[in-house]
Amino acid sequence: MKILVFTEKPFAQAAVKAIENTINASGNELLLVEGGTREDLLEAVKEAEGLIVRSDKIDGAVMDAAPKLKVIVRAGAGYDNIDLEAATAHGICVMNTPGQNSNAVAELVFGMAVMMCRNQYNGKSGTELKEKSLGIYAFGQVGRNVARIAKGFGMRLEALDTFVPDAVMEGEGVKPVHTPEELFSENDFVSLHIPATPQTRKSIGYDLMMKMPKGGVLINTARKEVIDEEGLMKALEERPDLRYISDIKPDTAEEFEKRFASRVFFTPKKMGAQTAEANFNAGVAAAEQTIAYLKNGWNKFQVNK
Repeated sequence: MKILVFTEKPFAQAAVKAIENTINASGNELLLVEGGTREDLLEAVKEAEGLIVRSDKIDGAVMDAAPKLKVIVRAGAGYDNIDLEAATAHGICVMNTPGQNSNAVAELVFGMAVMMCRNQYNGKSGTELKEKSLGIYAFGQVGRNVARIAKGFGMRLEALDTFVPDAVMEGEGVKPVHTPEELFSENDFVSLHIPATPQTRKSIGYDLMMKMPKGGVLINTARKEVIDEEGLMKALEERPDLRYISDIKPDTAEEFEKRFASRVFFTPKKMGAQTAEANFNAGVAAAEQTIAYLKNGWNKFQVNK
């Protein structure tokens, strides 16, 4: 069977080699297109029975061009770049690779947090993370790694996740809370790990930010769509003590940076999973999951119905 690895943003070379070895060892054939255009994708996918992507947009038109396609695996946790309804209509299984990037994202949370606490290293006196409180919004793989690292800084921890029992959080030394209002009002830092869904889009804005304690910092390594940018700007305008750091540039990044200067920071592109280790792990996991589905229908991480 032919498995297409299509990436506009290529995997690291070591990951590509490992993916190639994994697919070849399974008796399948690798089709590799790196740095390709949409036209390249529409052509290459015609013969593919499995498709591995990163952040590449996979919509109904791509699936229409792929009559043999059975499975799509997103090498990473987020999968909003794939049209799940179209995949279901085409009878295609869509999976992600949860957990493979989680430590990389969690480490970035603290890289940005320390930078902001130290005023982006501008030479002025800053603050420490020790004995500050951190609210974790979603306690999945990334959230749990954030909690693990935060303990090393000596932080107090709370988390909100309606899908995780209180006992699980408590077992990891994290206090469960049950509303966003609690999470924001009780923590010096709030770290977002929620997906972009109809329920969460633009759910983080003025009202929640205004509940944060003095000096509050919002950290976003999730999705830009969960932020109400207009509401967040209003809160930053009214509360000069608030700060926002994000691994996803807002649509209005230039206005944020012009108006709030040293109180905001955005990575130039999404960097959460951009480590050699995460790149390798997610790529190999995607290859193994694709092979397993084509061989015997294994679909543990299926995200569509």
